[in-house]
Amino acid sequence: MSLEKSDVEKIAHLARIAIDDDKVPEYAKNLSGILDLVEQMSAVDTESVEPMAHPLDMAQRLREDDVTEVDQRDKFQQISPKVENGLFLVPKVIE
Repeated sequence: MSLEKSDVEKIAHLARIAIDDDKVPEYAKNLSGILDLVEQMSAVDTESVEPMAHPLDMAQRLREDDVTEVDQRDKFQQISPKVENGLFLVPKVIE
């Protein structure tokens, strides 16, 4: 797949990045190469391949779920600016 200058400029606009005009051909070549690779990968028959969560077939080692610190919630809430019903009150950040 070959990208045109307008395609690269549109992609740059959507990504909110500035590209110098003299570098557009290089970006077009590199992006076209990436899209060609994606096309090649899409053409591979993966019907019999089982999806996997991780490429290594290993069990994850987990630590024991033990309490290692004492509960200091009351201490921290005493020095907090605002607390209500055991919860920290914070300013609204999303309208």
